[in-house]
Amino acid sequence: MFLVVNKYLLRKRFVGLTLWPFIIMKRANLKDDVVFMNHERIHLRQQLEMLILPFFIWYTIEYGIRLLQYRDRYRAYSNISFEREAYQNENNLDYLKKRSFWSFVKYL
Repeated sequence: MFLVVNKYLLRKRFVGLTLWPFIIMKRANLKDDVVFMNHERIHLRQQLEMLILPFFIWYTIEYGIRLLQYRDRYRAYSNISFEREAYQNENNLDYLKKRSFWSFVKYL
C-alpha cells in the first residue's frame, strides 16, 4: 500500500480514492484518520480479491446501473455494493480480520 497526497487528482466531493496499490487523498492529515484509512483498506482488499481490473469493470457497470436506477450521481455512487460494504464497515477496525472472501456481494 502506497499513500499519495494530492488535492488535484480528486473531484470536489471526494477526499480519497483507492487504485490498488495506491490510496490517494486530498490532505496529509487523512493518513491519521483511522476510519478513512479503514474504508480505503476495504477497497484495497476488494480490488485485490477481484484481481484489480475486473473490480474496476464491475464498479463502472454497477455505477451505470445505479445511475439509471436513482438518476442521481451521488446516490448511484453511494449504492454501489463496494461502497456500501466499505461505508457500513469503516468504523469496525477489525472488519478486515474477519471479512470473508467477496463479502461485497451481500451488498448488491
